[in-house]
Amino acid sequence: MLPEGGIELTLYDLVAPGLDLSGDPRYRIAEIRAADPLGADALLAALPAMNAAADVPALTVALRTLVPDPDRVASLGIVDALAAMRDLGIVLGSLKRHGREPVAAVPEVLPVLEELGRRTDMIPRDTVHHYTTWNPTGKRQRMYLGDPMEGNLQDAVRMVFPSLVAALDSCAELARLEPYDPGFPLALDRTAVHVQSMVDSIDFTVAHVSPVFFAQQMRAYFEEIDVAGTDYLGPAAAQVPLWLVDLTVWQSDRSNDRYDAFLEGSVQYSLPSWRAHYAAHKGGTSAVSKLSAALSWEGARRVPRRLADSAVSLARVLRILKTFRARHLTIARKAYREDVRLYEVGSGGAPVELLRAVLDLTRDNETLVRRSAERPPAPAA
Repeated sequence: MLPEGGIELTLYDLVAPGLDLSGDPRYRIAEIRAADPLGADALLAALPAMNAAADVPALTVALRTLVPDPDRVASLGIVDALAAMRDLGIVLGSLKRHGREPVAAVPEVLPVLEELGRRTDMIPRDTVHHYTTWNPTGKRQRMYLGDPMEGNLQDAVRMVFPSLVAALDSCAELARLEPYDPGFPLALDRTAVHVQSMVDSIDFTVAHVSPVFFAQQMRAYFEEIDVAGTDYLGPAAAQVPLWLVDLTVWQSDRSNDRYDAFLEGSVQYSLPSWRAHYAAHKGGTSAVSKLSAALSWEGARRVPRRLADSAVSLARVLRILKTFRARHLTIARKAYREDVRLYEVGSGGAPVELLRAVLDLTRDNETLVRRSAERPPAPAA
C-alpha cells in the first residue's frame, strides 16, 4: 500500500499549480482524514471482524451507536460532515452486504443522512471519495475486510484523484479554445499527463488486486441502499469520473444514448464543482468535432502547423483513454465471468457490454483523429 499519510493536498498543488482549491473544503484532504467527529475510530477498527462473522446484530448496534443526535449534526462544518458520512457509510454498506437495508434496521439514521447530504451538497450516503480520498490511512484506515488487497484497491483510487482534479482545469480550458489556437495542443498535452495516471492506477490494480477477490469478496459491499425511497450505489471505483475528460474531448457530441444515460446517473456521485463542470459542458462541441470541422475546411490542402500539432496532441489523449478502457474491460471480464461473478452488473451499475461500447466509441474517435494527425503539415512560415 501507499506510505502512511497517503496523498495529501500538497500533491494536488503539484499536479495543478494554477488551480485554486483553497475555497472548497472538500479538497482539505488531510483535515477530513484526521477528523473523527463521531468518535468512530475504535468501533470501526472492529468492523472487519464483524463482517467476517456476518454479525448483523453487532453491525446494527454499531450503526445505532454512531448515529449523532440532530443538534450535533447541525453543528458540524463541512469537513466534519464529510468525515461523519464516511464513517456511517462504511457501516451502511456492511449491513447491506449481509442482507439488511440499513435505514430500515436503524430508522434514526435517515434524517442524519439527509442532513449530511444537504450540508455537504452530495448524495445522502457515502461515495468513492469518502471510501478512498477522505479515508484515513495507516492504523485509522476504514475498511470492510481489512485485507491487503482492499487497501490496494483504495490506494489505486487515491492515486488518481489529484490528476482528475487537475483535468477539470485543463479540460475547461480546452473547451474554450479552437484547434488553431496555440493553447489547444498545450491543454491537451496537460490532459494527457493527467489521464496517464488512470493507466498507472489500473496497472497498479492489475498487479495488486485479484479480479476474483474483487468479484467474490469486495463487490457485495458496494450494493445500493434505499434512502427515503431512492436507491444510491455504494462507494465503488466505478464512480471515479473519467467522464471529466471524455466530456470535452469527445463525449459531449459523439457519444451514444447508453453512455449518455449512464453518465446522467453517475454524475450525482461526484463533487459539486465536478457536477457544475458537467452541466456547463454537456451538449457542447467536443475537441474531436472542432478538429474534424477545421480539417474539413482545410480540404485536401496541407494543414497549418498549429492544426497539425492539435491533431497530434488530441490523438495522444485519445490513445491513452483507449488504453485505459481496454485494460478496464479486461479486468471487468475476468471479474464478471460466469464461473466467478456473484452479480450481473458492475459496482457502478454498468454491464460489461457498456464498457465494450465505450471502448469502441473511444477507439473510433482515436482512429479518426490519428488519421488526421498523419496528414503532412504545411511548411513553417
